[in-house]
Amino acid sequence: MSIYLGFFIVLSYLVWLKCIYYRHRRTLVKSLKRVTNVLSSSATDGAEVRALIVTAHPDDECMFFAPTIIQLVELNASVHLLCLSEGNYYNQGAERRRELLNSCAVLGIPASRITIVDHKKLPDEPKAEWSISLVSSIIVNHIRAHSLNMVLTFDGRGVSGHANHIAIHKAVSHLASTGQAPSDCCLLSLVTVGLLRKYISFLELPLSWLLPSCLRCITGSQSYRKAKTAMLCHRTQLLWFRYLYIAFSRYMFINTFQRIPQGPKNLKIY
Repeated sequence: MSIYLGFFIVLSYLVWLKCIYYRHRRTLVKSLKRVTNVLSSSATDGAEVRALIVTAHPDDECMFFAPTIIQLVELNASVHLLCLSEGNYYNQGAERRRELLNSCAVLGIPASRITIVDHKKLPDEPKAEWSISLVSSIIVNHIRAHSLNMVLTFDGRGVSGHANHIAIHKAVSHLASTGQAPSDCCLLSLVTVGLLRKYISFLELPLSWLLPSCLRCITGSQSYRKAKTAMLCHRTQLLWFRYLYIAFSRYMFINTFQRIPQGPKNLKIY
């Protein structure tokens, strides 16, 4: 009897996952309309969305943002990537730049929409304190130059806790709090989840669905294969634990975002 009960529970859970995925596909455009206020009421895709993904290193785009990039590209949104370092921690910057371009080609971002920053004050270094004023200046100039209406980046915990990720969030929060970002540009941060939720793969989907968020992006099996292929482009980074990440990280399947709050806020700028 317990075997049948267990089988019923597992089957019910899988059916629930399937239902969530198909409902998400129908509601994603509505979510984009709600957060950007740019899509017309009759729009059926995201063609009016001009999104900027802001990352710190080559491979961040597929390790953390692949579901979002793939979904936006499929909706005909214009997706740009701003990577704030070459990832030169082990003196592999030139090679990692090539890997990033290959990864983005898989995800659907053309080279003309990719900007990789190589600045001596923005080293790929977990212990380095990036200048918030410099990072915010680079980001806002990029927003204005390309008339972008959506920015997606890390939250205050940076998903992995990397100092460079957190610095980007501080910079975007600075733009939000000081009103420097264009008023028609929506600023969103990728939600960091706990260790257990992070590594239960697509099984984490119901919890992400039930918890409040401004925007959710979920991949199916075909999109997951694309995200995996993009990750495999970063050959210099494919240590054994990366393969475990590819198999078990929920960020390969699910992205949830919260709006970065607007208005005055005490923030140390250096």
